Amino acid sequence: MNRTATASVCIVTYNSESDIERCLQAVLRQLYPIERIIVVDNASSDGTCDVVRRFDSPVQLVANEVNNGFAGGQNQAIGHTESDYVLVLNPDVELHPDYLTRIINHMELHPRTGSATGQLILASDRNVIDSTGIEMGSSRKAWDRGAGEQVSEWQLSGDVFGVSGAASVYARRMIADISMDGQFYDEAFFAYKEDVDVAWRARQLGWQSYYVAEATAVHERGWKYTGRRGRKQVPLFLRRISYRNRLFMIVKNEPGGGKLLLALPRLLGLELLQIGYLIIFEPGLLKCWVELIRAFPRLLRQRRTLKNQISSKKARS
Repeated sequence: MNRTATASVCIVTYNSESDIERCLQAVLRQLYPIERIIVVDNASSDGTCDVVRRFDSPVQLVANEVNNGFAGGQNQAIGHTESDYVLVLNPDVELHPDYLTRIINHMELHPRTGSATGQLILASDRNVIDSTGIEMGSSRKAWDRGAGEQVSEWQLSGDVFGVSGAASVYARRMIADISMDGQFYDEAFFAYKEDVDVAWRARQLGWQSYYVAEATAVHERGWKYTGRRGRKQVPLFLRRISYRNRLFMIVKNEPGGGKLLLALPRLLGLELLQIGYLIIFEPGLLKCWVELIRAFPRLLRQRRTLKNQISSKKARS
């Protein structure tokens, strides 16, 4: 008899007192056996840690004294696990009891599927999709597939570009294969688009992502659905790193050669338009270009590392 694949859950919290109890209760109701539930708290100032401490094993709290961001916190959490599969979960997500079962069953049957997600539904309207995975356009802007559309329109499972970090299952075999500098998520991203960076890197290294429509969860989505006026309520720091991280991942992951030459005019043109918009409406975001220039040597080194990994895989195949 084949060994049952093991699974762990990794959650990063920051002032998540209002969400984390419901999230953990839903995790504990999973039909699939869970080896460990790691909660990494990023120096919350509310009662998040007190809530987590009320839970017994397999829930384990790692309380940081500083905010390591989503990327750093998740790397910490993943480092505390040894399971075959890791569910990266936001504290404002509530899973249906068979979420892990349905996803892991698919991934076990398809070993080249390194990541998978279910159907995430908006908590504010259970008839509306939050995400069915990540898609990316030719402008290298990524979005949550199906966001804002009716749930009834997204009942068909299938391949996707990548999976949202809100409730994504990653295979250990892929985590080990694509990690760079000992990091699965690039900690320089801090938060936002680190899941897109992972998805892009994984695809270039031959891994597939999948959407399992039968696996469902509810997400208490934040600022992405508040419109442009709501966006202005998001701290400038968070808006800046979101814009910066898109630039980071393009430098790291955009394929070279002829494809780059074909894409470059469009990318540069769109970026100039974006800069024009920022100069007029959000000039504070332009500071991220200083960070990009400082990070450029590191990004180029990561780009070369990825290129060498791709070449090595092609040579072995």
